[in-house]
Amino acid sequence: MTDELLIYGSYGYTGALIVETATEAGLSPTLAGRRAEPVERQATDRDLDHRVFSLDHPDVIEAHLGEFDAVLNCAGPFSATAAPMVEACLRSGTDYLDITGEIDAFEALAERDREAEKADVTLLPGVGFDVVPTDCLAAYLESRLPSSTQLRLAIDGMGTFSPGTMKSIVEGLSRSGAARIDGEIRTVPPAWKTRRIDLGAGPKPAVTIPWGDVATAYYTTGIPNVETYATVPRLAVAMMRRTGALAPLFGSSAVQRALKTVIDATVSGPTAAERARSTTRVWGEVENDEGKRVAARLEAPDTYDLTARTAVESARRVAAGETSPGFQTPASAFGPEFVLEFDGVEREDIAGAMGEPSEATADD
Repeated sequence: MTDELLIYGSYGYTGALIVETATEAGLSPTLAGRRAEPVERQATDRDLDHRVFSLDHPDVIEAHLGEFDAVLNCAGPFSATAAPMVEACLRSGTDYLDITGEIDAFEALAERDREAEKADVTLLPGVGFDVVPTDCLAAYLESRLPSSTQLRLAIDGMGTFSPGTMKSIVEGLSRSGAARIDGEIRTVPPAWKTRRIDLGAGPKPAVTIPWGDVATAYYTTGIPNVETYATVPRLAVAMMRRTGALAPLFGSSAVQRALKTVIDATVSGPTAAERARSTTRVWGEVENDEGKRVAARLEAPDTYDLTARTAVESARRVAAGETSPGFQTPASAFGPEFVLEFDGVEREDIAGAMGEPSEATADD
């Protein structure tokens, strides 16, 4: 008889929020991680079971995961943790979820779709802010214009950062940008394109960034061309383009270690009060080959609060057997309206978007 849910990486900033949200929802997940002291302390404080294991030994991972219906992986970087855990899940028959936003991690899981179907295992990455709201918005827009061949998504308001998020950003400094072009993910320069986008508070400069939807939106919608943007101060556009030449330096192991040490010493994550004051906006637009456009916006609470709620509800549904086996995205698993089930999330269509000039126009 298996238990329902294991949360791995439960004592990190986002993992701890997810555990808090899960217990408030009446769930009793088992907590896990590689460090005994924080796992034991957290489990004792919340009167929950716990496991301690690293991801270095496949047989050990499989033995632990085999006790559970589903595992929610909150331990980044997912480029390092997803592969060994997914391998164990496929052998143990345990459904897998995580909160990654990493393009490579999404693509690696998508490649295991058929294996997961045969093993009767659901692989559902990106059940946090990366990429629930954007994925659901993409699916909604595609439903309004099924002939779409272009998808553009943008994010504004990511003003709060945890240590894990900052470390992911640091890892991203060593990489170029990315976009999906004619169905393939292509490397593009940093700040490859700029646009002015109105996400609900007036037009702002936005630049292309390698957001997870470059991977996931294609599987959700089938749209072959995907660009993802984030709003930035105008001065930052030039800086991003200039620092692209420094990517090899940022990619060196010594620089990465140094930057992550600074993060550990200086970044603790936003407080509850800071999260309560934080609002995030998402914009999306689809376009077909005839030039017809449909656009919409989402307004949502703080990224971490929303991540905790969407991750817990996703894990609850997967553990209850409410998803199909194989690789899934949040919107393919739960539909485009999924994100609207959470308090504080609102969607609005942008009037007159179909067949009219886009609100976002080329900036250069």
